Amino acid sequence: MIRVLVVEDDPVAADAHRMYVERLPGFEVAAVVHTGGAALRALTQTPVDLVLLDLNLPDGHGLHLVRKMRAAGHTADVVAVTSARDLGVVRQAVSVGVVQYLLKPFTFPSLRDRLERWERYRSELAGGGEAAGQEEVDRALAALRTPQAAVLPKGLSGPTLEAVTAALRQASDDGLSANAAAQAAGVSRITARRYLEHLVDSGRAVRTPQYGQVGRPELCYRWAGSGAGSGSASGKP
Repeated sequence: MIRVLVVEDDPVAADAHRMYVERLPGFEVAAVVHTGGAALRALTQTPVDLVLLDLNLPDGHGLHLVRKMRAAGHTADVVAVTSARDLGVVRQAVSVGVVQYLLKPFTFPSLRDRLERWERYRSELAGGGEAAGQEEVDRALAALRTPQAAVLPKGLSGPTLEAVTAALRQASDDGLSANAAAQAAGVSRITARRYLEHLVDSGRAVRTPQYGQVGRPELCYRWAGSGAGSGSASGKP
C-alpha cells in the first residue's frame, strides 16, 4: 500500500485531496496536515511514500519544506499541487526533486493520472541494482513524464473545445451565457452549451442561474479559476 501525506492549508481542499487519494486502489492517506511544520512532524511519526504538497503554506513556501525534508533525510517523493504558473517556480520545483506538478483547479481524473504514472515509475525502479541499459532508464522516466491522452466524450472535438474554453477564460467575472459563448467561438448555441456542460462536468467551469425580469433564468458559465466555487479541487495557490 502506498502511503500519502496530504499537505494543504485550506481545509476544504485538503479534504478533497484526501478523498481523491482514497479513491485510488493501492493508495492510502497516512495523514492530512495544514502547515509545513506539521508535515515535518508527520514524516517523523509515520512511514510516507509520497507527499501531495500545496506550495502556499502559512509557515513558508512548499519548496522550502521540500528542502527541509531532504536535509532531514526524508526521501518520500513529492507531487506539487498549486495555482502557481510561474515557470521559475516550476524550474525550482524540478531542481529540488518534485516529480509531478499539478495546477489547480484540477479534477480527480487529473490527479489519478499523475499518481498512477508515478506508481508505474516507482515500480520500474523498485528492483534496485543497476539498469540493464539506456532503454530501462528511458522506460522508467517515460512512465513518469508521458501524460495520458485526454479522451473527449463522443461528438466533441479538441479544436472546438479549445475555442469555447478560450472564450470562457477571456470572459469577465460575470461569465458567459451559452449564446455569448457560441458567438465568441463561432458555433451554434446548442453546440456551445454541450461544450460548456462538458467543462462543468470536468470541474473546469461552474454554472449558475442568472435571473431576469421575466421567463426562465438563463444559465451563466464561468471558468472555475475565476473565484467561483466548484466541485474540483481548490484554485488557491
